[in-house]
Amino acid sequence: MSRPESMSRRRVLATVGTGVAAAAAGCLGSGDLGGQPTYEDGTVSGINASNVSNRSATQLSAAAALAQQQPSDSVTPLEPLSLRDHEFVVEGGYLGSTIQGTVENTGSSRIQTVEVRTRVYDDDESMLGRYLASTGDLTGGSRWAFQVIVLESPVAVASYDIAVLGTPS
Repeated sequence: MSRPESMSRRRVLATVGTGVAAAAAGCLGSGDLGGQPTYEDGTVSGINASNVSNRSATQLSAAAALAQQQPSDSVTPLEPLSLRDHEFVVEGGYLGSTIQGTVENTGSSRIQTVEVRTRVYDDDESMLGRYLASTGDLTGGSRWAFQVIVLESPVAVASYDIAVLGTPS
C-alpha cells in the first residue's frame, strides 16, 4: 500500500465517523427530546418556626420511607411535558415539607414515565437535598397532580427549583 492511499482511507473513515455522529445527534435533537433539564425557581414564603411543628421520629421514618431521592436514568426533558404550577406546602403529620403542583402532557401521545425533580436550598443558597415524584402512563392531554416529600424541616428551606422530565412511549 502506498502512503497516499492509507491517508485517503483514514479521511474516508473520519468523514464517515463524523457523519454517523452528526446523524445520531440530529436524531436526538428532534425537538421532542432534550438533554439536561431546565430548572424553574420556586419560593418558600410564610414559613416560620412559630407556626410549624417538627416531625416526630416515627413521622420522619415514615416520610423517609416514602420520599423519593433516586432519579431515573431513563428520563429526559420532553417538549409535551409542561409544569403548570408548583408551590412549597407544609402538611401536617408525617408529610411535613412538600412541593406540590401539576404537570400536563400537552401532546397527543402517552408518556411512559414522568418525573418531577426538585432541589431544596437554605438561606445561604447551599443545596440541602434532592427529591422527586414520579408516575407512569400520562396520556396525551391529561394532567398529574404531584406531591414531592422533602425531608428537611420547613424552617430550613429557603427556596427550591424544579424540573419535569419523562420517557416517551
